[in-house]
Amino acid sequence: MPTILIADDNKQITSILEEYAKKEGFVTKIALNGRDALDLFQKEKPDLVLLDVMMPLMDGFEVCREIRKNSNVPVIMITARGEDFERIMGLDIGADDYIVKPFSPGEVMARVRAVLRRITHSGDQNQQIYSYSNLKINLDDYTVTVSDSNIQLTKKEVELLWTLATNRNKVFSRDNLLNSLWGYDYFGDSRTVDSHIKRLRSKLEAVAHEEWEIKTVWGVGYKFEGKANEK
Repeated sequence: MPTILIADDNKQITSILEEYAKKEGFVTKIALNGRDALDLFQKEKPDLVLLDVMMPLMDGFEVCREIRKNSNVPVIMITARGEDFERIMGLDIGADDYIVKPFSPGEVMARVRAVLRRITHSGDQNQQIYSYSNLKINLDDYTVTVSDSNIQLTKKEVELLWTLATNRNKVFSRDNLLNSLWGYDYFGDSRTVDSHIKRLRSKLEAVAHEEWEIKTVWGVGYKFEGKANEK
């Protein structure tokens, strides 16, 4: 059975989420502050983390950053704040989803199931390495190289690049990318995609790649445009 780490300094919230998670058949681990959350994560190796942003000792953003240094385990961040910049920051540092309080525990479990289904589906794919021209994307270890130079990308940036590159020259709308990367109708907006694209382009520009680019299709969305000769 999958193990879920629930980290929130509100005992009432952790109790409710734990009850719902157990009904879904999940094993649960509970942390009431950021430091305990990170310690439990390293010890228990959970399959998914529900992570509150505002916690004592270490906030959720800091915990997520530490997790992403060594792991791509799914992280769903929970917060009482709904500002767009916080949502974007959480996603940019590697969170898989973002839920704003107050929330329905049933909705949280639905998102958990959706994320885990997507991870399982991805793991069933035979092809986990994609190469084009001087670009190589490896989903086994979430690494990206351009001309053998390693490009440091977040989990979502790798997934975004993979989605575009493996569908070379196909145009994706912003809504298409939101749904493809999060697996359901994400409660966000196109600025989330624009922010990821901007950061992704900035990092990829570190190494020349004349035969391909992530191109904006004005009024529609984005595509990975390949110019290399097919062999």
